Amino acid sequence: MQTQDSRARPLLIYLHGFLSSPQSFKCQLMREWLTANNPRIVFCAPQVLPYPAIAQQSLVGLLEGFLQSANCGPVGLLGSSMGGFWCTYLGERLHLPAVLINPAVRPSRLMPAYVGRVLRPYSGGPQEYRLTEADVDTMGRLEAELAQPLHSRYWLLSQRGDETLDYRDAENFYRNQRQTVEEGGDHDFQGFARYCAPIVEFLFNQQ
Repeated sequence: MQTQDSRARPLLIYLHGFLSSPQSFKCQLMREWLTANNPRIVFCAPQVLPYPAIAQQSLVGLLEGFLQSANCGPVGLLGSSMGGFWCTYLGERLHLPAVLINPAVRPSRLMPAYVGRVLRPYSGGPQEYRLTEADVDTMGRLEAELAQPLHSRYWLLSQRGDETLDYRDAENFYRNQRQTVEEGGDHDFQGFARYCAPIVEFLFNQQ
């Protein structure tokens, strides 16, 4: 017979950025911190494809499967860049808390620059991707599903030195949510290790 403790282990899902992977620095750092400091929390970092229709279907299916499981405890989301967009989408749809690191707010505005190009993950490997105009349209429709004001509980972690995304977009989009906005830094979010413990506190100790 399973104990109450084994049935209710918390689950932290990390979603990486565009053309990144679960091997990214922040993902691995969070995994290692949990192993060393809070091994009771289950860590899951799926590979997220850059095709929005496929990503949406796979991520919703993954989360709904977890939430419908009899063994599911509290679930928290953590995402960087494009992963921040997906965390917001899932948080709104499934009413889950999320921490967002330099999140992409309107990815469809950036995607046209990648249409038709052969794309490879930054982490290397044999995968190749090629986005189409249909992918841009799909992302625009998904963005339109995010109403304002946002309903779920979010914490924005942003650095104004982000060279990839305009930090002001995120500050405005998450204006009614908790925000930590730092001067300097970059898109990778320098000093992320400082936030591992506060992230876990935010996601799980207030539910």
